[in-house]
Amino acid sequence: MMGSWSQNPSISLVKSMSCGLPPAISAVGGNPDVLGPELAGEPLNWVAVAVVLGAVALAGYAYIGYPCLLKLVSVLHPGRRPPNAPTSWPAVSITIPAYNEAATIAATLRRTLEIDYPAERRQIVVVSDASTDDTDSIVQGFADQGVELLRVPVRRGKTAAENAALPLLRGEIIVNTDASIHVHPDALRPLIAAFTDPTVGVASGRDVSVTGRGDQSNQGESGYVEYEMWLRELETRVDGIVGASGCFYAIRADLHQVHVPDGLSRDFAAALVARERGYRTASVPQAICFVRRTASVQNEFRRKVRTMTHGMQTLVYKRHLLNPARFGLFAWMLFSHKVCRWLAPWAGLAAVAALGVLSLTAPWARWLLGGVAVIGIAAAAGWTWPVGRVAPRLLAIPAYLVSGNVAALFASIRAVRGVRHATWEPTRRDAVPGRHVESAR
Repeated sequence: MMGSWSQNPSISLVKSMSCGLPPAISAVGGNPDVLGPELAGEPLNWVAVAVVLGAVALAGYAYIGYPCLLKLVSVLHPGRRPPNAPTSWPAVSITIPAYNEAATIAATLRRTLEIDYPAERRQIVVVSDASTDDTDSIVQGFADQGVELLRVPVRRGKTAAENAALPLLRGEIIVNTDASIHVHPDALRPLIAAFTDPTVGVASGRDVSVTGRGDQSNQGESGYVEYEMWLRELETRVDGIVGASGCFYAIRADLHQVHVPDGLSRDFAAALVARERGYRTASVPQAICFVRRTASVQNEFRRKVRTMTHGMQTLVYKRHLLNPARFGLFAWMLFSHKVCRWLAPWAGLAAVAALGVLSLTAPWARWLLGGVAVIGIAAAAGWTWPVGRVAPRLLAIPAYLVSGNVAALFASIRAVRGVRHATWEPTRRDAVPGRHVESAR
């Protein structure tokens, strides 16, 4: 094959892939030495080029190609009518797992009691995961308003706390939320209305990343959340999302009773269980919950490692859902949305190593490797930026993107090793400013 390459370079494989590649690569057909004096005759170097191109293709597919295909399929797929309000609102049980949330739980409960939903059709249960601060006594102060407290005597983690609450829940629909987020007062009715569609087993709210006035910490998080919500809307049009928002989602009671092991992610598993039972999971844009940005990239990194580890282990537990022969479009969406993203950082590491090999002979590889180094330096500077001070966007965004991919690497290793984060440490967030609620009305 290499002989035919040297005799007739005009039919080279690289020429067929020249669109969008560096000039040094697209010009190979006319001058092989442009890639470096040794590249045209070294099979190892061509393997390195293939690794770089493969990594770019994988990341491009995961974040750009997959949404584009979803958009195309959604155009061809028959649309669904928006759900109507039910003639009679079903009974709901709202569960709030909490661990040492004394600083925020009172405000969370006041806001939950203000949610627009018939009080006689609503149950509120706070599950204290062996809290050691004043969380329990604060919750007990709301008992006369119908708030119930379940204390788990031994700390075992969020999913275990939710599992412990199962016998207490009386609602036809179970609503799961967090102690540190702010559900919009008008969010619950549209979330519950989604169940008037008999194909819906889980309904997921729309996360809105917010920050205090003048606070620009962790700037990359807001853009990523908006991208993720947009992607979920596309998935809902096609077939249904592959994982619910842990901050605010609802599920039919019979599906919620399905056992989920303590060390796994219940919000991710909810969508998988629903699909197993023939239901789909819908994203509900009108069901808004406000999530305060984490205070630093480091905190967000720890959160991502924990959630991705749980997510990977949950998908291994439900891996049969990746079978396209049984689950069709959903299997493709699950693989594209989750697996491809988790593989992309490993492909990126392989690409950096391949560029290192290519840089020995090819100037263009040295330029690309230099660009990677610049991004890495910017990310490191953003990572070490003092908490409380606004980092420039040129540092904050690379720090968020790079730390997210590194978190996926750490999570992959932990998942393979079987490390469990059962006793979760909730992400501590400041109170959500009230002005965001008013602006969303």
